[in-house]
Amino acid sequence: MIQRLQTVFLFLAAVINLFVFFTPIYSRAVQDPAGWIGTLFAILLTGAMIFSAYSIFLYKNRYNQLKWVKIATYFQTAVLAAAVGILFTLGGVGTFLMKEALSVLLVLVALIALWQAWRFIKKDQELVESMDRIR
Repeated sequence: MIQRLQTVFLFLAAVINLFVFFTPIYSRAVQDPAGWIGTLFAILLTGAMIFSAYSIFLYKNRYNQLKWVKIATYFQTAVLAAAVGILFTLGGVGTFLMKEALSVLLVLVALIALWQAWRFIKKDQELVESMDRIR
């Protein structure tokens, strides 16, 4: 389980999503007067984190693991869209919002880690299928 590269990418995505809770973009989302933006952002972020962490333990069933990584990727894409929306609501990217922009970059790095994990799981599945054809 741990020796597989996709496990490292899935763990990295889960840890980065955990760190996003302590970034300025999350604190700005929570400060929303309506309150629903911060709640939605937290739900999406938690979903992406839980699904990517859960996918680590599905290493014996690659089809199921691919499905859950895809779901985590959808959640992560929604988190990225929400984070970019929050950033542009604050006034766009500027020197005074550099910490918030770096927070959005963390969300993007987590999405890239999920894509890489999906790619390596797919490669493993194709390798196993090719070995089954040889037998």
